[in-house]
Amino acid sequence: MRVVTWNLWWRFGPWAERQKAILAVLRELRPDVVGLQEVWSDRRTGENLAEWLAAELDLHWTWAPSPAPERWQHRISDDSADIGNAVLSRWPIQQQSVLRLPAPPDLDDGRLALYTRLSAPTAEIPFFTTHLTSPLHASAVRVQQVRALAEFVAEHKNGTPYPPLVTGDFNAWPDSDELRLFGGLRTSPPVPGQVFFDAWEYADQATPGATWTPQNPYVHPGLGPGGRIDYIHVGAPAGPEGEGTVRGVRRAGHGPVDGVWPSDHAAVVADLEGAGFPRA
Repeated sequence: MRVVTWNLWWRFGPWAERQKAILAVLRELRPDVVGLQEVWSDRRTGENLAEWLAAELDLHWTWAPSPAPERWQHRISDDSADIGNAVLSRWPIQQQSVLRLPAPPDLDDGRLALYTRLSAPTAEIPFFTTHLTSPLHASAVRVQQVRALAEFVAEHKNGTPYPPLVTGDFNAWPDSDELRLFGGLRTSPPVPGQVFFDAWEYADQATPGATWTPQNPYVHPGLGPGGRIDYIHVGAPAGPEGEGTVRGVRRAGHGPVDGVWPSDHAAVVADLEGAGFPRA
C-alpha cells in the first residue's frame, strides 16, 4: 500500500502552473492514499484542488476547510480562497471527523487534523492528516497540538487490525520535543501505550530527507537551513498479519516538473505492508 503526505503550498506562487506539476507527480506515484495540507478551494467558482486531483487520478476524496482562513487570505489579498486539509483514497471513505488544533489567539490560523476511515479490501484503515502551527519559536504550541492529536487518534483508531496512519506537516524537526512526544518511543507518549514509528527511520540514512529546504526557490533562505518536517507516522506495533510494516520510504516532488516546482515542500512516500491489498 502506497501512502503519500504533501503540503501543497495553498495558492501561493504560480499556483495554476504548480497544480499541473502536482498532478504529474501524483500520477507517477500512483498512491493508494494521500494526506494533503494547504489545499485550496475557491468560493467564487466552487473549484477545489482536492476534488480536481481526485477526478484526474480516479480516487475518492474529502477535505476539511480551516475555520479561520482570514490570516491566510490576507497574505494573498483574496478572501474567496479557503484553505484546508484533504484525503485522497483509492478506497471509499466511510467516516470522517475534524479536530481544530489548540493555539493561542496570536497564532491561531485554524490548523486542523482530519480523520478518515478507509474501506480497503481486507481491513479498514484509520487515516489522519494534519498541519501544525509553523512559527520557528512555537514548539510549546506544537507540543500542545500533538497532545490533542494523539488523543484524537486514540478516539478513532480502534475496530480494525490496521494500525493508525498519521500524516502531515508537523513544522518541526525529528528531534524536537513535539515529535519525540508524539512518537512516544523516546519519552512517555501523550496517550499511555500509544506509540508511532516515523516511516523515515526505515530509509537509507544516506538518502537526503529534507522536505523543506532553501534549495527550493519558494523557500526564503533567511528561514534557516531547512530539514525534514513532513511525516508519515505508523502506529506500533504492526497488525497481526504485518499490516502497516514499512517496506520502503522516499521523497517525491523535490525538484521541478517541466520547469515548475510543485510546492515549497517535498512529498514523503511510504510503501507499507497492506495484508494483500491489490495495486491497481
